[in-house]
Amino acid sequence: MSSTATKAAETPLGVRKQPHLKGKYTLFFMAFPFLVLVFLFSYLPLYGWIYSLYNYFPAIPLSKSEFVGLRWFSMMVSNEVQRAEMIRVLRNTFAISSLGILTSILPVIFAILLQEIKSTKFKRIVQTFTTLPNFISWVLVYSFAFMMFSVDNGFINKLLMNLGWIHTPTNILASDHHTWLAMTLWSVWKGLGWGAIMYIAAITGIDPELYEAARVDGANRFKQIWHITVPGIIPTYFVLLILSIANFINNGLDQYFVFANAMNMSNIEVLDLYVYNIGMANSNFGFATAVSIMKSLVSLFLLFGANGLSKAIRGESII
Repeated sequence: MSSTATKAAETPLGVRKQPHLKGKYTLFFMAFPFLVLVFLFSYLPLYGWIYSLYNYFPAIPLSKSEFVGLRWFSMMVSNEVQRAEMIRVLRNTFAISSLGILTSILPVIFAILLQEIKSTKFKRIVQTFTTLPNFISWVLVYSFAFMMFSVDNGFINKLLMNLGWIHTPTNILASDHHTWLAMTLWSVWKGLGWGAIMYIAAITGIDPELYEAARVDGANRFKQIWHITVPGIIPTYFVLLILSIANFINNGLDQYFVFANAMNMSNIEVLDLYVYNIGMANSNFGFATAVSIMKSLVSLFLLFGANGLSKAIRGESII
């Protein structure tokens, strides 16, 4: 009798354990293809860091290239000219990234205003047209900019000249004035609608009864936004802000590559573009790899710093 009771007591445990283990393996096999992709495209290329230890030239095997050790790393700080170049590039990177963080509030404001539109049809049209630029390549964006601001046939120059406001065309795209601000504005135009999607989802998740209770208490639309909508999306905004800080030094390449020219290169060359120019244009692959490693280490430091900031302020980590 005691044996039967023991088996009966053990059976539910066995039944509970089996689905639990099966679920664990199911989740693992579902995630496995993505783990393989991360390994192939994120971790396996790290082998290329070895080029930073060699004076490598294309078509020459790495085994026959000159081993230079940490020469490229020391050059970044020991060579006066190179140190000035690194300071210039880091200045551009930090300035444009800082402007990007300052303008990160714009998608929040846009999402709130979009949700306040009562006409569903008009709301969808606005959201569609503001999201489409995100899917356009920077090459097409530059083509649009050239059509608008070129010296010969640009729409803006023709309009200003016809109005008599200017007498000679202004070469806006080749100007070195306000380059950081111009790049930030182009980035905002391209990503405003896409950046607002996360905040629209957060607003949709707010309990509608909160708005009904506020209306009963006599709150107008502005007070509803300030006391209900804004607190409801602050957690989402803070998480995305922390991730932006962690990704502070990674400006990207495409935008600055297509907008760069001889006139604005001193202010538009961010770290990613500098790595490309050193590696591909000047064929100094060893030094370009060393700079890229430095960028990755700074990004890692910023990530852990942002994670510590998140723990201190929100009590939750992002990694």
